[in-house]
Amino acid sequence: MKIGLLRRNAFWLALSLVLCLVSAVGASIVQTAAGTVTVKDLQWETSSGRTLNALLFVPDSATADNPAPAVVVSHGWWNNREMQDANYVELTRRGFVVLSIDMYGHGNSDPLPADELEVGGTGLYDGVKLIADLPYVDTSRIGVSGHSNGARAANFSIVIDNEADKPLIAAVFLVDNEAMYTDADGAYANLYGTRDVGLVADQYDEFFFRSYDAEGNVLTPPREFATTPNAQSFLKFGTDPADGETRDVDTVYTESIDGEDAIRILHTPAQTHPWGTISKYTVADQVEFFDTTLGAPNSFEATSQVWQIKEFFTALGLIGFGIFLVAFTRALLFTRAFAGLRTTGLAAAQPVGRRGQAWFWGGLIVSTVISAWSYVWLSQQPWLNGIVFNAVPNIVPTGSVYFIAVWAAINGVAAIIIMALSYYLFGKKNGVRLREMGIFPGWMKLLQSAGLALVVTIAAFGLVFVADYFFKTDFRLWVIALKWFPQDKIWYAFFVLPLFLVYFVANSIALNVFNRFTLGGKEWLNTAALALFNALGPIVLVIAQYVTFASSGHLIPGFAGIASIWLFPVVVILAVTAIISRKIYRETNNPYIAGFINAAVVAMMAVSNSLVITY
Repeated sequence: MKIGLLRRNAFWLALSLVLCLVSAVGASIVQTAAGTVTVKDLQWETSSGRTLNALLFVPDSATADNPAPAVVVSHGWWNNREMQDANYVELTRRGFVVLSIDMYGHGNSDPLPADELEVGGTGLYDGVKLIADLPYVDTSRIGVSGHSNGARAANFSIVIDNEADKPLIAAVFLVDNEAMYTDADGAYANLYGTRDVGLVADQYDEFFFRSYDAEGNVLTPPREFATTPNAQSFLKFGTDPADGETRDVDTVYTESIDGEDAIRILHTPAQTHPWGTISKYTVADQVEFFDTTLGAPNSFEATSQVWQIKEFFTALGLIGFGIFLVAFTRALLFTRAFAGLRTTGLAAAQPVGRRGQAWFWGGLIVSTVISAWSYVWLSQQPWLNGIVFNAVPNIVPTGSVYFIAVWAAINGVAAIIIMALSYYLFGKKNGVRLREMGIFPGWMKLLQSAGLALVVTIAAFGLVFVADYFFKTDFRLWVIALKWFPQDKIWYAFFVLPLFLVYFVANSIALNVFNRFTLGGKEWLNTAALALFNALGPIVLVIAQYVTFASSGHLIPGFAGIASIWLFPVVVILAVTAIISRKIYRETNNPYIAGFINAAVVAMMAVSNSLVITY
């Protein structure tokens, strides 16, 4: 029996490692264009006095004798450099040198002081100055691009570049943030000068591209942006939007500015703000823009794209990582250090009667309601928003993660209350013995459980380190990402870890001690139902938000767009951690091990993919 378990687990452990290796190798092949692009992980102290981190992509065709055009790209707020992978993969394939930065406060760059958000273009302009010094870059053909607050960083950079003795930026492509339409006096003006500028304004952008009246009321939703004075003035190079004809989207407009021809173009795709990072059409618009303005050394159809293959490979890494958490935990249970945590006598899941079913489904429904309601309620609390959006000085380094952690802890406390009511009103009367189900393992086993969770977490992130160190890749799918991190992120994780422990430990106890039985004669159906309901509150909120947005053009009043965007990875994480929790419990009769592992992994995952602000 033991040998059979070891063999089966060895298969899953080997599969997880193979998936992670295939992920790293496959993603590397795509982003290096099969070895014809060199990828360098840079970290340097800039003239702003801060350390900036970036990935530099250099095609073999770019040499000192044949300098290439270059583009500096930037992610948005609460993200990191790998969020630009679609753009840097496609631009480098076409012969551009590309620098993808971690803005200050993000990824592996230095934290960002709250009173210096514009410093060095939040890092973007410091990246421009670096790339302009490279011998294989044509300094007359340098472009910048950013998504969301990365586009704001591009605008910050234009202001700095305008003051430079020798301006460096020739072209600007802004994705999902406003362009600069007016001067300091509020008059329409061309603040980009002779530079070529492209703008992507999503029709369902959660934050930007609305027009307002004098009282701040919304006049037009994002899907009507092209008709607004801001859009028309942008397309008319900063002149009065009422003058001349109405200009159209997806049309290149050219005008002579100070004796040089400049371009303006506006795209308004029917997509949401976060989709702009992985939209085939927005990537094509960007590639085509820089081909037109800077001249791509290898020009071919803009919609011919391969970055999706890289995304497939990095997603394999996520799957491998999840399998590894379970398989490596099981493997450690057969070592001398942790053998005492392994159980051989876990009772098989059994069906429950009608009253038990009523408590089960009723508890899930109540938990879902609390989950959804508490999330919206928290998003409306001024004290918490002051921390999250850095409106007031505070000791919290990662505000967005803190918001999610506080919400998680609230739901953990709610789960404890529901479990207590369930036990005293139903379970205790029907033969439920908590000690037999692992809820009181003893202090020694509890410490062993924490030790096991620590070893598993370190080993799992070791896989992420290998992918980063040897292949310059990570494990990700869109907004769900596992990336390597500098040591300061560990301390930031400890800041929110207690809050995540409240939730994930309580959740593991609820799933395995109070709600483990068969549905339709099968335990996996019970696991699937629990995984679904774990994520159901966020799912309901996301559906409600975007159905409302699609039908009316406006978000749900009182439910901010960023709050719904943060739920995208949460939905997946809550469902997957439920499955991990059940699988580990079945081998240990111990709900704490999975609770500790899930809390540690999620805390580390969250802080390494967010914004760090200091005061």
